[in-house]
Amino acid sequence: MPLRAFRGPKVWLWRWRRNPLKRRDDALEAWVVLGAWLLTVVAGVLAGLTAARSVEQGLARERLTWRPVVARVAQKVPGSAAPDSIAPRGERVWAEVRWTVADGSSRTGQVRIAPGSRAGTPVTVWTDPRGRLVSRPATASEARLHSGLVGALVGVCAAAVPLVTGCALRERLEHRRMDAWDAEWARLGAQGGRTAG
Repeated sequence: MPLRAFRGPKVWLWRWRRNPLKRRDDALEAWVVLGAWLLTVVAGVLAGLTAARSVEQGLARERLTWRPVVARVAQKVPGSAAPDSIAPRGERVWAEVRWTVADGSSRTGQVRIAPGSRAGTPVTVWTDPRGRLVSRPATASEARLHSGLVGALVGVCAAAVPLVTGCALRERLEHRRMDAWDAEWARLGAQGGRTAG
């Protein structure tokens, strides 16, 4: 367990006040703490906002460029066909579908559809500008939530770097101060043993 200096009653900004007992390490520690907190706040906010903006712009670009296309089931899908009201809502199976891209060429791909679908059944799929299958783009509200979460996570991670560095520097200064006090107490103890006779 590291030895900590005795801490008396909490006095705000004591490192900034004039005090004959204040050492250079105390002033240095004050600047380290102030710098660490400022960097923590600035790094966290800037990194979080930048990440959130980047994610939101990327998702908005997807909403603009990804298009729904009607594809047709290539062959009968295994399973029993049941009306949507009876079939379990989440039940889907992989099946091959075909669609035509803007240049007129035909593409195929695998998507999840209801079991028992017949060949030729229309299915809506999403494609990127090159005609490749993609997932449905996020809605505006989903994009805001996603970008907010990513921004918060990136902000916390970025803020942790200066905070941990500042704590490590402060701990180092604390050890240095304790070592200096031990050396002075040892010197005073040696002098205190001598009396004038």
